[in-house]
Amino acid sequence: MNTSASYILIAYVFVAICGYWLEHLKLSYLKRYGTVVPPEFAGSIDQKLLDSSSRYTIESTKFGIASSLFSNVLLIAFFFTGILGTFTAWIASLHLNFIVAGIVFFLLLVYADTFLTIPFSVYQTFKIEKKFGFNTMTAKLWLTDFVKSLLVSTVLLSLITAAGLWLIEKSPLHWWLWVWLFFLIFSIFMMYISPYVIEPLFNKFRPVEDENLKAGIQELTEKVGVKISKILKMDASKRTKHTNAYFTGIGRVKRVVLFDTLLNSMSTEEIIVVLGHELGHWKKKHVLKQLVLMEAISLAVLYLSFRLMQGSLLLNWFGISTNSQFAKIAILMFLGTIAAFPFTPAFNLFSRRHEREADTFACELTDNPDAMISALVKLSKDNLSNLHPHPVYSAFYYSHPPVTERIQHIKEWKKSR
Repeated sequence: MNTSASYILIAYVFVAICGYWLEHLKLSYLKRYGTVVPPEFAGSIDQKLLDSSSRYTIESTKFGIASSLFSNVLLIAFFFTGILGTFTAWIASLHLNFIVAGIVFFLLLVYADTFLTIPFSVYQTFKIEKKFGFNTMTAKLWLTDFVKSLLVSTVLLSLITAAGLWLIEKSPLHWWLWVWLFFLIFSIFMMYISPYVIEPLFNKFRPVEDENLKAGIQELTEKVGVKISKILKMDASKRTKHTNAYFTGIGRVKRVVLFDTLLNSMSTEEIIVVLGHELGHWKKKHVLKQLVLMEAISLAVLYLSFRLMQGSLLLNWFGISTNSQFAKIAILMFLGTIAAFPFTPAFNLFSRRHEREADTFACELTDNPDAMISALVKLSKDNLSNLHPHPVYSAFYYSHPPVTERIQHIKEWKKSR
């Protein structure tokens, strides 16, 4: 291992240790305060449920650490013991067309990761999720989902890889710009077709039958000026008891999707205020702002990648003798995981600010802060959310403010009216 590779390995291990330290903070904080009912949940949660929430968080966290250790060991072995060089040389020895070789290169990597992590996925679903009453999935359904996901990812990855490599081949000096533009167009295209092509492969979507709820949602969307094509119920309960709701699609294909578990858990007023929160993201242009930010970052990253891929610097760092664009891309993706880590809290700070704005918007739109509070309480109870996240951990990783902070924020808004 040369000096450059040693420095990269040290940086990667340092980032991993920082992540595990944050997980340790979360567990130690929960051990210290996990038996205390937060004031925001007084009278809404009993000690038994709070204990279940803490145990669920602890078991999921410890399992996540074990899974992460496994993945980190695999990545270190792949990049620092010569496996990447051997794999790259083998791909070159096949003498395939440039684009076909690239598809084979990246598909095999994805397949290796997918199949090696099957035991972790199975344990998470059929051990932890089942133990805490969430999993409703059968082994047959899990296998069906796995096969479908693998086929979808194979098709999409093949298309993206083929298009990206074709652009690299045809425009060696400006591919970074064309690849960025292609990814942008492809992402928007997927927003249009996903509700009709991909999502129905995994779930059944039916119109919401409750006329009062439909009328309330339509009134809400009209008040905001957002046209929704459909209000649908998704059969989430065949896989999980977790509750959720979301908007999907873009333009004329925007639709509201409600988990059937959510419909069974919440009142009409609570569901409407939750959707008011989601509408707040659209009205405040949060989706557009995040898209602009991510595309600007993507463009900068692609240009930097283009510069780094000139010559054999990346290959020399990892002791690879075969001149391979695919190996360079794989190395850049690996380096990206290291470089992105320190920016994580900044991105999540940006996201949390949007979530607070959406909460405020929902309260103003519906004039029903009490329903928003009760909806947040139910969501936390139904999903056994961690009610005592460590402040440093939540500041680093949480894309949403901790639920207790969200409730405090809503109560303060209510008082200030």
